[in-house]
Amino acid sequence: MTISREVLSRCLPFALYMAIMALSPWLAELIGLEKAQQNWLYALRVAAPLAAIIYFWRDYAELRAQAFPLQGLLATLAAGLLVFVIWINLAEGWVVFGTLAGFVPKTAAGEIDWPLIVVRWCGAALVVPLMEELFWRSFLQRWLDKPAFLSVDPRLVTFKSLLIASLLFGSEHSQWLAGIIAGLFYGYLYRRYGNLWLPTIAHAITNGVLGIWVVAGGHWQFW
Repeated sequence: MTISREVLSRCLPFALYMAIMALSPWLAELIGLEKAQQNWLYALRVAAPLAAIIYFWRDYAELRAQAFPLQGLLATLAAGLLVFVIWINLAEGWVVFGTLAGFVPKTAAGEIDWPLIVVRWCGAALVVPLMEELFWRSFLQRWLDKPAFLSVDPRLVTFKSLLIASLLFGSEHSQWLAGIIAGLFYGYLYRRYGNLWLPTIAHAITNGVLGIWVVAGGHWQFW
């Protein structure tokens, strides 16, 4: 089966991210990394999708320059901050798959690894939102309505597709309920304004503020 360039460009970055995350324990053993060094595999996890996004950049018509309505920008800011608040408050009990292992950016000596924190924050706040919105919103949310997804106006996506995409987005995260709610917020922004930059920016706000809060308070379990 041939995969079209339109599908590949939106799915490959996400697939690379998930594959490297799954293979990280094997890669760490293969390379012989100590426990404190294994966190640096995160750099590879975000570098590979970023390289794919750069390669396919000309294919992302939905990311071309667009005017941002003030109402849309305010809604984006509100959504990003509200999802952050929801995220840190839905983190225990039945709303979480297993336990939150977290990401502790410390050296073998137990000191804070600031270069690693910078890499982690930039990856989570800048690369991951773009990668995930291209896959979950631009591709899947429209593809669920019609395989020729580029012909689907995001403002006309059915609520059924919005819900399914959000449920699947939530299942990707340990905090599955918070993930579903986040998916609904980001997906609705895309549906309401038809501009992929808005859910991407909202997603970036959530992850960026979360990263600052994690580092400032040592809440590593949320990373």
